Amino acid sequence: MALKATICKARLQVADMDRHYYDEHVLTVARHPSETDERMMLRLLAFARHAHPDLAFGRGVSADDEPDLWRRSLTGEIELWIQLGQPDEREIRRACGRAQQVVIYTYGGQGSRLWWEQLAGKLRSLSNLTVIDVAPESVTALARLAARGMDLNATLQDGMIWLASPEESIEVSIDIRLQPRS
Repeated sequence: MALKATICKARLQVADMDRHYYDEHVLTVARHPSETDERMMLRLLAFARHAHPDLAFGRGVSADDEPDLWRRSLTGEIELWIQLGQPDEREIRRACGRAQQVVIYTYGGQGSRLWWEQLAGKLRSLSNLTVIDVAPESVTALARLAARGMDLNATLQDGMIWLASPEESIEVSIDIRLQPRS
């Protein structure tokens, strides 16, 4: 018998001072049986960082042809493709060809560093790619906020990110490894 996804509900209030975006999102997050609390919370963090009324969760780890999150235009074009983990070069190039903007969040500590060292030279030519690494201690702290019902506040200012529940507040440390040139 196959295991079913765990359904988590989150009320996420976003105050993004950098983008002047302020809104509340009521989200249903399906956590695949093979997905960890860390990865689920990183999806919520990515949602907060790119919050938009049209941003949606993809089918997740069970779908190879969809990102973890994406935003589509009214005409169906993919405006934003967000992927977590360490995708291979071919997947990244395919995503960059399909979407206006691609963002990859890595979070594996030493594994992420090795992945980046192997692919950095090959990925620098992609003009619509951003690669962000989330520090291992932040990933561990985010997992402590995971619950079936979450009430979260995200504050973004001057490139810093804070995610808070009624019980705990976390400053999330990120390293932007690659971003499009302006």
